[in-house]
Amino acid sequence: MRSVIFPVALLFTLLFSVSCRKIEKLPPEPSIKFTSFEVFDSTDILGNIDKGGRLKFYFEDGDGDLGLQAPQDNNTDSTNLFFTLFRKTKGIFVRVPDNDPLKPSPYRIPYMDRQGQNKILRGNISVTFLYLFFTPSDTLRYKFFVKDRALHSSDTASTCEIVLIRNGICTD
Repeated sequence: MRSVIFPVALLFTLLFSVSCRKIEKLPPEPSIKFTSFEVFDSTDILGNIDKGGRLKFYFEDGDGDLGLQAPQDNNTDSTNLFFTLFRKTKGIFVRVPDNDPLKPSPYRIPYMDRQGQNKILRGNISVTFLYLFFTPSDTLRYKFFVKDRALHSSDTASTCEIVLIRNGICTD
């Protein structure tokens, strides 16, 4: 009997110590980190050759409320990924006006929900841009941030220098 009690007690002790791990906590504000930007050749739906770009970044959200449902009406805020575009002019990056043809619109990160006690969301997001109007001298940089459903803004991340005429990947 004693030889059975000791292994069972040891098993319960191990299970208890593993099950009592602390739940990891992160701030409720999302955080982002630029990963890479890829420039590639593309073709639009009319068969015209243009350029494409693919931004990738890593995110964490401590309370798991990143992403928005598809809007049900025109009054619902439907964007939560925001960009500021800078063009290199005479060797200096200058913020572009709102009517610049390369300035992207805000995007909507789809709704995400995490079940269970640990609500932390982590992952990678990829956003594709199409450049229909560009010149061989266009050199860009983006600053971007996200907002979660509680309207907490993330830190602002910045891409590397993007030369649109050259295909390739730049990383942080």
